[in-house]
Amino acid sequence: MVVAMDQRTNVNGDARARKEEGFDPSAQPPFKIGDIRAAIPKHCWVKSPLRSMSYVVRDICAVAALAIAAVYIDSWFLWPLYWVAQGTLFWAIFVLGHDCGHGSFSDIPLLNSVVGHILHSFILVPYHGWRLSHRTHHQNHGHVENDESWVPLPEKLYKNLPHSTRMLRYTVPLPMLAYPIYLWYRSPGKEGSHFNPYSGLFAPSERKLIATSTSCWSVMLAILIYLSFLVGPVTVLKVYGVPYIIFVMWLDAVTYLHHHGHDEKLPWYRGKEWSYLRGGLTTIDRDYGIFNNIHHDIGTHVIHHLFPQIPHYHLVDATKAAKHVLGRYYREPKTSGAIPIHLVESLVASIKKDHYVSDTGDIVFYETDPDLYVYASVKSKIN
Repeated sequence: MVVAMDQRTNVNGDARARKEEGFDPSAQPPFKIGDIRAAIPKHCWVKSPLRSMSYVVRDICAVAALAIAAVYIDSWFLWPLYWVAQGTLFWAIFVLGHDCGHGSFSDIPLLNSVVGHILHSFILVPYHGWRLSHRTHHQNHGHVENDESWVPLPEKLYKNLPHSTRMLRYTVPLPMLAYPIYLWYRSPGKEGSHFNPYSGLFAPSERKLIATSTSCWSVMLAILIYLSFLVGPVTVLKVYGVPYIIFVMWLDAVTYLHHHGHDEKLPWYRGKEWSYLRGGLTTIDRDYGIFNNIHHDIGTHVIHHLFPQIPHYHLVDATKAAKHVLGRYYREPKTSGAIPIHLVESLVASIKKDHYVSDTGDIVFYETDPDLYVYASVKSKIN
């Protein structure tokens, strides 16, 4: 109890310190979302189906070329390089399917749906199931209870979890393998499956969409099983399985870092304190070095969260134009070298300290469980 009170005091002290420095990120912004929208050039709202499709062709050709080269050369020296490269391209394909889900790929719903299903089914993602839950994430970003992606656990829920579950959630690299589990079971405290048309995630009118996406996912899984019999499970594991794991790690790391791990504590909201604008302003841009272009500027995330209908190839221009409106509510990402090693440090540091938020209060900040790793250390010594 004393420890919890000390932590609460530290959180309140952090808030006071921010105000003393002249800026409190949890304060009501002095601008409206319409002010940001007005600052973004008109060309940034224009979607080009041909340009969007060119990225699809680029990525599919790259995936095919890598797979053919890897099978032809078949060298254990080169396989690890292939796994990293191909897993990164799987992640790039996910981002394009993500754009289809937002409607930023084109203004043609049928094209978005067909391309989205092809791309996401290929990497074992149920297109509509994920699209609809991701829509919930955008509509409720920064809300403790209603957000969907990497939501902070309220203190009571956190402390009622088995210690083993807490360790799995907060021990690197295990959280970076969570995405397939999330698709089936969601996060602690939330129920439903992205594959079940009758899940509480979806409205009755959306059940046919979920059934379609689950069917497409099942076809892809059947193809992989068939290929395992045709060319052998080891070959399928090397060509597809390991890159899939790398893709999952990319997805979990990037989506986590867009909402966690900033040098200063950022707020989460409840009740009347939450608004679409305030929630969106807690997102973080990241510089991924050489990967920025490869994964379609997904690191330019603040403007994307506020205006998900903007195509990825206009996000950089839109962000530059909106910075003067956002002021200190926009946090310049740290410039990366070719490989974004600094983000690994941010990721690990955040997972080790950002454990839960208070059960009370409409503006809350992450708190740390000081006993989480101590317990594990003591238990290992006893054993």
